[in-house]
Amino acid sequence: MEKPRKKFMDIIDKALAAASKMDRDELLFSYKGVLYPVTFCSLETFRAMESFEARSDDIILAGYPKSGTNWLGQILNDLSAIYDKKTQNKQNTVDDEELEEFPYLEIGDTEKYERMKKLPSRRVIITHLRPENLPRSIFKNKAKILLLIRNPKDVATSFYYFTSGVSSLPSYETWDDFFVAFMTNKMAWGSYFQYLSEWNKYADAENVMTITYEELKENRVLGVKNIAAFFGISLTETEVQSVVERSSFQSMKKNSQKTHGAFGEVLFRKGNVSDWKNLFSEDQNEKMDKAFEEHMGGTKLGKKLKYEVYCKA
Repeated sequence: MEKPRKKFMDIIDKALAAASKMDRDELLFSYKGVLYPVTFCSLETFRAMESFEARSDDIILAGYPKSGTNWLGQILNDLSAIYDKKTQNKQNTVDDEELEEFPYLEIGDTEKYERMKKLPSRRVIITHLRPENLPRSIFKNKAKILLLIRNPKDVATSFYYFTSGVSSLPSYETWDDFFVAFMTNKMAWGSYFQYLSEWNKYADAENVMTITYEELKENRVLGVKNIAAFFGISLTETEVQSVVERSSFQSMKKNSQKTHGAFGEVLFRKGNVSDWKNLFSEDQNEKMDKAFEEHMGGTKLGKKLKYEVYCKA
């Protein structure tokens, strides 16, 4: 049974309520050349985040919006709970609700990073940020980073439906309008191709493991085992099966009211592969194929995405 996350849902509800009263052109602001939603992020929070001190045993998940970070977050939280239980890492006196923080590093108030110092190890931290915009302590202290990537056509498709369901992001009258914005660097958290390009510089780092949405869909058992091994968490076969079952789309959608409140209905739409085929025109396919080749052709992450398999009609 999932525990309700009161603070998490309070932040979501307040952000969406504030955004619903704003004009479309007021919803995003720019920081270091990247757009962010004003009701979730702020200049003051970004500046405060620079002082965030990462721990070497932090569990960090990096993924562009709509790449599956909520899905992977479920897996990582379950793995962390198993680790805590085995190592008796958390004392019974810890008040989980009192110490709860919004899991996305860049979302919250300016005092968040001071409060995070009180969180027991191992902290599960999620981010949509590019590596150059993350606190330097993450790399200095060699925290392990799980980098989640997804084929860009499905990212765009999922992002399109997401923008029509949340008030905190500009919505688009048509898919064609959204596609132009997606391809011209007008998305919250910036261009996906630039995101991939910047993270590709870290693809060979020993503290970075890359996993694709598609490979996890193909074999979640193997994916869970590989992720656990990367973070040094030993699992029994029973524990593996428990994590796999709890991270199924059906299970997460069923529990979404408890884990994400009303926001869950927007987050958990389909959870499948190749939905892009229902939206992309021939011209749009050609434009994205060209953009992918220009930014990611021949790169390690580009090859990892198996573009020919998942993105060619």
